[in-house]
Amino acid sequence: MIWNWQLTDWPHFTYDRKALDGLEAQFLRLAGESLGAFKHVSEEDKNRLKVELISEEALQTSKIEGEILDRDSLQSSIGRQFGIQTDNRRIPPAEQGVAAMMVDLYKSFDAPLSHDTLFEWHSMLMNGRRDLRTIGAYRTQADPMQVVSGAMHDPTVHFEAPPAARMAKEMEAFIQFFEQSQEGEPQFLPALARAGIAHLYFVSLHPFEDGNGRMGRAIAEKSLAQSLGHPTLIALSHTIERNRKAYYEKLERYNKDIEITGWLVYFAETILEAQDNTRKRIEFIIEKTKLYDRLRGKLNERQEKVLERMFREGIDGFKGGLSAENYISIAGAPRTTVTRDLNNLVAKGALTRTGQLKYTRYHLNIPD
Repeated sequence: MIWNWQLTDWPHFTYDRKALDGLEAQFLRLAGESLGAFKHVSEEDKNRLKVELISEEALQTSKIEGEILDRDSLQSSIGRQFGIQTDNRRIPPAEQGVAAMMVDLYKSFDAPLSHDTLFEWHSMLMNGRRDLRTIGAYRTQADPMQVVSGAMHDPTVHFEAPPAARMAKEMEAFIQFFEQSQEGEPQFLPALARAGIAHLYFVSLHPFEDGNGRMGRAIAEKSLAQSLGHPTLIALSHTIERNRKAYYEKLERYNKDIEITGWLVYFAETILEAQDNTRKRIEFIIEKTKLYDRLRGKLNERQEKVLERMFREGIDGFKGGLSAENYISIAGAPRTTVTRDLNNLVAKGALTRTGQLKYTRYHLNIPD
């Protein structure tokens, strides 16, 4: 098998620029719209959204690699790093590490990418790990770095990275590419092309013993933020995780070639979907504020508790909608009281109702 790094033209990726022109324009337009909407969010809600989106990205970038982390611990750790009041829970090492990397990515998006940056990210990400030979430095082991699946006696090799002996030279070239492809630099690339190439390039090198996928997605988000001139809060990992099979299939398809138009179109469309998800979250918070303003002083304690819980579920809400049983569980009230509360919330325009009898479900009355 011949891998991309074994080809004569490596690492000079090529693509059809016209195939991305419309997507690049859409990216910039959506970025402007989201930034405009964000200005209408209160400072408190901006902080809440920031913590929510960064913790969701931390959760999902780990989940893509099969690591399941605790959402509340991530939110608490990220909140602390932004100086936001949180609980005093003890944060496990894995959650501490990925939270630290994601916050550093947000705060220092415009700083140059360097070997030290990558080493620091890797040390953060591998916090608490005792099973790796090399942490905070490029891999050194002589064994081939392979991505495999299947039985040990008959594995399928999906990819093999360049040998460790080449890492110093390869990573110097990668960092040079990343820095020189920014706006105003000699090898300038548009936002989506730069992010897509940077991600594929990095994971093709697989420079670390572990954590390459998570760091590769962080590099893509850093690239997008630099192209826009501000932190993006784009739900990239959240969107990839929803269809990670396609993500891995695309990576496997394009780790053998230098012509990567198909990869870049896929990655660009994924970024646009992630942008739309972030836009919906911003609008969700704006509508939440409007709804609470309209209902201020008109709800009992049970109703406020249930609405707060529904909003905490985010834009996806309760799967299938809120049921009377959900309300009983959250509010701890008898069924007759629950029925009265729910009817009252519908009458006030806080909720909408679908279905009948035991299939009745309730949804927040805010625009989709």
